[in-house]
Amino acid sequence: MLKKKELILMKNKLIRLVSVLLDKKLVRFFLVSGINTLFGYGLFAILLYLGIIYSIALLISTITGVLFNFNTLRSLVFKNKKNSLLFKFIGVYIVTYLCNLCCMSIFNYFNFNLYLGGAILVIPVGLLTYTLNNNLVFKN
Repeated sequence: MLKKKELILMKNKLIRLVSVLLDKKLVRFFLVSGINTLFGYGLFAILLYLGIIYSIALLISTITGVLFNFNTLRSLVFKNKKNSLLFKFIGVYIVTYLCNLCCMSIFNYFNFNLYLGGAILVIPVGLLTYTLNNNLVFKN
């Protein structure tokens, strides 16, 4: 069994590791994006369940998600207070929406499960979103 002193040392190392990781922008992006994804995908799934066609459900969840995401990413990930960047941010989401819609259209064409299709696209669309935001919207 581990002694109390060893447990305290392990705990302190873990706290330092978490602190270092949270200091990394990409790690913060994926943590915050996890919350944003639950929000956006959850809304998308609810709208599909309610019988709204996938393109409209995707549009509604994207518009709502953009406003939510702008505030969380701007403040928690990119440490930025400029509300004036909203229009650039929206531009990024128009691009990612169109990419997402194109992929979902392909899934729909092949009668692929749209719930699963939306879930599969989360990571690649997330990486595209991070890259565009980091290089075009919140660049230092």
